[in-house]
Amino acid sequence: MEQIRTLDALLEYGKEVGPKKISVACAEDAEVLEAVENARKAGIATAYLVGNADKIKEVADKLGVDLANYDIVDERGGEAAAALTAVELVSSGKAQIVMKGMVATANFLRGVLNKEKGLRSGKTLSHVYIHQIKGYDRIFFISDPAFNMYPELKVKVDIIKNVVELAHAFGVACPKVAALAAVEVVNPDMPPTMDAAILTQMNRRGQIKGCLIDGPLALDNAVSPESAHHKGIKSDVAGYADILHVPTIESGNMLAKAIVYFSENKTAGIVLGAKAPIVLTSRADSAEAKLLSIASACALAAHQGK
Repeated sequence: MEQIRTLDALLEYGKEVGPKKISVACAEDAEVLEAVENARKAGIATAYLVGNADKIKEVADKLGVDLANYDIVDERGGEAAAALTAVELVSSGKAQIVMKGMVATANFLRGVLNKEKGLRSGKTLSHVYIHQIKGYDRIFFISDPAFNMYPELKVKVDIIKNVVELAHAFGVACPKVAALAAVEVVNPDMPPTMDAAILTQMNRRGQIKGCLIDGPLALDNAVSPESAHHKGIKSDVAGYADILHVPTIESGNMLAKAIVYFSENKTAGIVLGAKAPIVLTSRADSAEAKLLSIASACALAAHQGK
């Protein structure tokens, strides 16, 4: 497949590989139902709507959504039961993607991680933000800005492997990974620079495959060829990174939100590392961001289904 370079192109690709089936946990949520309906109309996805059927109907009526287009699973045992039912539809193969609706994140993830019916894969769960930014010729993947707070090296390896698989699903054959830090030199007093150097060496020795890692790199020389040249950095990654691997949750969260609020951009986000893609959007996300998050999950589901 050709590399997906914009999130508009991602929507087109979603139509090609779709529609995929989403299982929505506690679907009585107007914003989530609207996103799912947009995905259905775009030909990207269809859905199981799991939760209180009366409340789902109430929300759907207000939005003008015809529930004849959906499979309703009436589950009235509360959030935890609805989350587990939604997850089980994916683990049993009836759906390919699970999405969080009107359910607390903790209850939702408890369903995902359930030993009997959940989606455990043995990998670390991690979050990724996916950005199309005006002025750049490619999509950026930022990970992990939301799940793993202060990951140790072993977890950082898992985070990179998760996001590399997603980049492959977007047609990036050998994604360039910038292991970010505040500076581009190894400094024993700055632990993120040490981890970045080790990740780079592990990649060179074939311990992390399917990508090209370099670090430590500061953000400027990760994305700007001029900056990398000015600093005399000789690297195939510097200036051309696809994946921005962040050392901590603060750096990732601030970077992702700075992109959203300070640039002309389109954004999506999903959770990686389970047996199936997980769509876990925030209330603050726009309807477009939610739709693009579903499309990202569809691209990953198509890749994992090959």
